[in-house]
Amino acid sequence: MDTLILSRLQFAFTMGYHILWPAFTIGLAWFIVFLGAAWLRTRNPVWQELQRFWIKVFSLAFGMGVVTGVVISYQLGLNWSAYARATANVIGPLFVLEVLTAFFLEAGFVGIMLFGRERVGDKIHFAACLIVATGTVISAFWIISANSWMQTPQAFTTTADGRFIATDFWGVIFTPSMPYRFAHMVTASFVTGAFVVAGVSAFWLWRGRPGDQSAARAAFSASLWLAAILVPLQLEIGDQHGQNTRQYQPIKLAAIEARWDTASRVPLTLIAWPNEKQERNDYALDIPVLGSIVLTHSLDGQVQGLKSVPAIDRPPVVPVFFAFRIMVGCGILLLAIAMTGLFLRWRRRLYDTRWYQFACMASVPLGFVATLAGWTITEVGRQPWVVYGHLRTAHAVSPLAGGAVASSLGVALILYNLLLLGFFFYAGQMVFRGPSNLAPTPPVGRPAGAQGLPDATSRTKP
Repeated sequence: MDTLILSRLQFAFTMGYHILWPAFTIGLAWFIVFLGAAWLRTRNPVWQELQRFWIKVFSLAFGMGVVTGVVISYQLGLNWSAYARATANVIGPLFVLEVLTAFFLEAGFVGIMLFGRERVGDKIHFAACLIVATGTVISAFWIISANSWMQTPQAFTTTADGRFIATDFWGVIFTPSMPYRFAHMVTASFVTGAFVVAGVSAFWLWRGRPGDQSAARAAFSASLWLAAILVPLQLEIGDQHGQNTRQYQPIKLAAIEARWDTASRVPLTLIAWPNEKQERNDYALDIPVLGSIVLTHSLDGQVQGLKSVPAIDRPPVVPVFFAFRIMVGCGILLLAIAMTGLFLRWRRRLYDTRWYQFACMASVPLGFVATLAGWTITEVGRQPWVVYGHLRTAHAVSPLAGGAVASSLGVALILYNLLLLGFFFYAGQMVFRGPSNLAPTPPVGRPAGAQGLPDATSRTKP
């Protein structure tokens, strides 16, 4: 394999690995804020017990996100130096602002969030949690802004040597696709976090250890309420994002649907094997006319086909086609679980339906899988462009030896998987111990129970 393919594989692996952690920590940070607010309002120690547990999980995931995110920034300069040189004037300031307004904000208050509860008081600790959660969203805002400019570039001019020069700062930030992509990513993070909490809480309910039941019921109920609201909302945001893609990146949409010919009243292809050499779909299962209705919201809506551009300007169809169906399939499963939770709540069987507990435990990976599939659609569907329509990926890679890239990819595969095993080991230990075994540390010089801190005997049912 040549340098281009190896560099793309390396960046796909490191970026795909990294995106898992923001997809989890953004939603989890705001769930921690909710738990803190519930504790301040009710003084029910169950909420504090849950907050203490999820802060510890958040700290592990946050650390993983920071470590893997730093690698991404180095990779842009090492493996994609031509891209960095060409786009530095436009998106370089966005990366700087992400550090100044988000990373510094998170780094400045995460210590209070993790270790300051017994030192600064409940209200300041809650404020620190709120600031960290806000920082996660601000970070996502700047990163999505930079990536959205690469997807739907505007507000720039080019120099004779091929560099992009920004002409409107706000135009660079708020590109046509940015609001849809930001909403889609943040909502996906909330959904992912909600189902992780639901799955862990379902495990505690299923295990049935008495000390964990009050906390398990509270977290299970709250997370499923969130899921019932957020999953339908995400489907609507995804539909609007699809309409935006049809307008600004029609060839990406054609790859998503494996639509070869431009036509109206097109069918919806449920499954097929896109044959890129023959420019057709093999073994296709189609529903007549439904494609136009779904994709254009019109019975006679026209969908642009892949053949409308030269083959050299088309993205790889197979990975984009199947990634979209994986993402939608995960979304449908999550919707079914969320709606089933509403039904069981109505029947007063939410906490004692064993098969539903297993379903919630099995749903934990689905948000992450959907996020990775969505990122694959976004990035592979943009090919062969790194800046859509203006800079090809082949012209953005660094002039490195293939062996150097292959060796660094091998090192990344080993180290990242070791990091993942470490995360599973420590997070798994915390989950198996449960929230009731995370006793609070009393302030220095004060007994347990002082300043509103519960001791081992003060826990009551919600």
